[in-house]
Amino acid sequence: MEFDKKSLKNLERLCRIKCSEEEAPDLLQNLQKILSYVEQLNEVNTDNVSECYHILEDVPTTSSREDVVGTHLSRDVFLANAPEHIGGMIKVPTVIQFEE
Repeated sequence: MEFDKKSLKNLERLCRIKCSEEEAPDLLQNLQKILSYVEQLNEVNTDNVSECYHILEDVPTTSSREDVVGTHLSRDVFLANAPEHIGGMIKVPTVIQFEE
């Protein structure tokens, strides 16, 4: 797969990021290197390899605990600790600006 400027513009739109004209050549080169590496992975023979649905499949789960329902704060007590709330939800400052 070839990564070109059109693909980069589409990726910018999908990820909602901006890439300057100065950054574009380096980013395109790096993305192409990543895709080339992924292509190499297709050459690995995985015929006799069983599926792995979890990276910790063979590790003992002693560090995990059971999910047990316990007591919880009431909404009023929970919201009393929030600096701002509206409609029963915590209001947080805007972190990401979306451009249409």
